[in-house]
Amino acid sequence: MAKQELLASIRDRYRESSRQDKSKILDEFIAVTGHHRKHGIRLLARSAEGSDGTSAAKGRRIYDEAVGEVVILIWEASDRICGKCLKAARPHLVESMERHGHLDLDPEVKDQVQSASAATLDRLLKPVKAKVAGRRKRRRRLSPGRNIPVRTCADWNRPPPGFLGIDLVAHCGDSMWGSFIYSLVATDVCTGWTEAVPLLAREQNLVVAGLEAIAGQLPFPVLGIDSDNDSVFINDTLTRYCADRGIEFTRSRAYRKHDQAWVEQKNGAVIRRFLGHERYSGQVAGQTIAHLHGAMRLYVNYFQPSFKLTAVTPDALVPQRHPIRRIKPMVDQALAQLSPTFDRMYAANGRASIPPGHLLKTCLLMALFSVRSERQFCERLEYPPQADCSSGFWT
Repeated sequence: MAKQELLASIRDRYRESSRQDKSKILDEFIAVTGHHRKHGIRLLARSAEGSDGTSAAKGRRIYDEAVGEVVILIWEASDRICGKCLKAARPHLVESMERHGHLDLDPEVKDQVQSASAATLDRLLKPVKAKVAGRRKRRRRLSPGRNIPVRTCADWNRPPPGFLGIDLVAHCGDSMWGSFIYSLVATDVCTGWTEAVPLLAREQNLVVAGLEAIAGQLPFPVLGIDSDNDSVFINDTLTRYCADRGIEFTRSRAYRKHDQAWVEQKNGAVIRRFLGHERYSGQVAGQTIAHLHGAMRLYVNYFQPSFKLTAVTPDALVPQRHPIRRIKPMVDQALAQLSPTFDRMYAANGRASIPPGHLLKTCLLMALFSVRSERQFCERLEYPPQADCSSGFWT
């Protein structure tokens, strides 16, 4: 309190003194109180009402509770828009609400409501917005893919004709920017029968229309559809289409192209072979591609033999000039010398389910191909569909 009393005693004298006297009074005040010089100037220049450290000017409430209630009412009527939008809509909104009997404002209150700035409107609405935001809950949207089962390359089990793998081929050239034509390709897993239709845009309703056109061209009914995880396929529109027609709808695993090996092979061997990698866009190009697909389906399905991979040996996966082919004879010779030792070791209980020779070769292959885990090694073995690994490097 001593500082406050000293301040009160010299403030009036400081304000009435000349510039030189003010400097002397300020020097004495700083020496006694220890304040910073700038802080001392602010304290001595402040009026007596502000001597407690607060601002001398008292805030005057311009907008009372009546104005706040009106602002809340028009904010609710405008579907709770922000202050800037509310300021723009306010004149017409207030006039309309008065004309229909929803408002009956005093002229003074109406003038205050109409003159309030966007920041003032937000400040008046801040308590109400805080209560509303506390009760708001974000609706969680579930992905349609959660209800679509996954089918891998090992889950087909020789299906009958009618189970199609579908995919989109983009005719975009070197850039995905802008609009261009897509080819919707459908390949029967059993027979290899391939159909394709052009789509002017990547849109789910166009996909359904394309599947209808493909179903009318197939010599057998559609029993199932298997797609990748593209959003143009994984959506409620295609799910309802399959459910209404009793078609089984499945999807492949993400980033596993070999789950759709049949349609992926036709993308390159048929679509890219006839259309290449150029960019096509527009209705004229779409009609031309439709005529080309119509002639192409007859040529590919009726006049060309269809090959399908039924079995594969690990030997076929290793290039002829790969260094591992030179290492294999040495490994086979070393394992032949170790085989009698293994026979004696397992004479009482028999060989284990996995022979030690296979384990040694597996470790060697993992080291040569930089495979980090047994799981990744098994995934590479599963790459060819319906592979038969009973002979070759693993024996």
